[in-house]
Amino acid sequence: MTSPLTSPLLGLPGAVAGAGIDAPVAAHYGSFNLEQRALAAGEGFVDLSHRGVVRVTGPDRLEWLHSLTTQHLSGLEAGRPTVALVLSPQGHVEHAMYAVDDGEAFTAHVEPGTAPALVEWLDRMRFLMQVEVTDATGELAVAWRPDATGDGAGRYDLVPRDRLEAYAEAAGPAAGLWAFEALRIARGEPRFGIDTDERTIPNEVGWVPTGSPVEETTPWTAVHLDKGCYRGQETVARVHTLGRPPRRLTLLHLDGSANRLPEPGTPLQYDGREIGFVGSSARHHELGPIALGLVKRAVPLDVTLDADGLPAAQEVVVDPEIGLHARPRLG
Repeated sequence: MTSPLTSPLLGLPGAVAGAGIDAPVAAHYGSFNLEQRALAAGEGFVDLSHRGVVRVTGPDRLEWLHSLTTQHLSGLEAGRPTVALVLSPQGHVEHAMYAVDDGEAFTAHVEPGTAPALVEWLDRMRFLMQVEVTDATGELAVAWRPDATGDGAGRYDLVPRDRLEAYAEAAGPAAGLWAFEALRIARGEPRFGIDTDERTIPNEVGWVPTGSPVEETTPWTAVHLDKGCYRGQETVARVHTLGRPPRRLTLLHLDGSANRLPEPGTPLQYDGREIGFVGSSARHHELGPIALGLVKRAVPLDVTLDADGLPAAQEVVVDPEIGLHARPRLG
């Protein structure tokens, strides 16, 4: 059965639909390798119109969201993109929002299918605040365009759904989700619900800043360390202060001799023991087959892991000893 969010861009020449929660959009349009190279060069766009969209309006919206989330949103500059998390009282990540405020409304996009639960939770937390929370998924679609710098980063656009085809015509060439995912994985950027599980805390996956001046531009830093209290703050602050999060996100370089990639959730093993799991995986145009894995902190950095029979070498994303939450950028 066709999803109500099935993208009209699946009608473009060569379009092949994704799988699972990504089935409503194109995995590729005939050549994910060429599409990936175009994105890396700062050209084209990616259809992410299956993502959920949540809108918050009202004069109290930023102060209210500031009190509920991990991000400093009080006085957020209009047009400035941000990432914010909702945590459990124990500090586990429950929602991840990529958002922008236009001066009148705070609009966030989230993983496919998760908008209703976020809207329900936010609505319960309104109390006497002057805010309104709505699910705008049926009204707005999400797209991504790369920066002209060619570093694999980019920005999200919110497009009226009835204008998505016109947007595609103006922003082309279209690139599929496989190309987008390969660049994201190579950056070490986690995807909520794929590279995380119900026990994930922000410190484990690179959502907490380290204080490096270079890192101020990291688009997925989602925790502000100098704001007031929020749910789950004690866990984040304690682990940040002491370092050594229980687990660490790692970039996995997979053996390319087998023509397959591990499924999300595949156990990672070392020395006959299960020590973590694989999240996202993709074929990168330069790095070859890669994946993100969440691994126990004590696992040595220089050992090869096993992902369902695929040897996997590690590259540090989150440092296991001092809690650094981003790889150094050289050059």
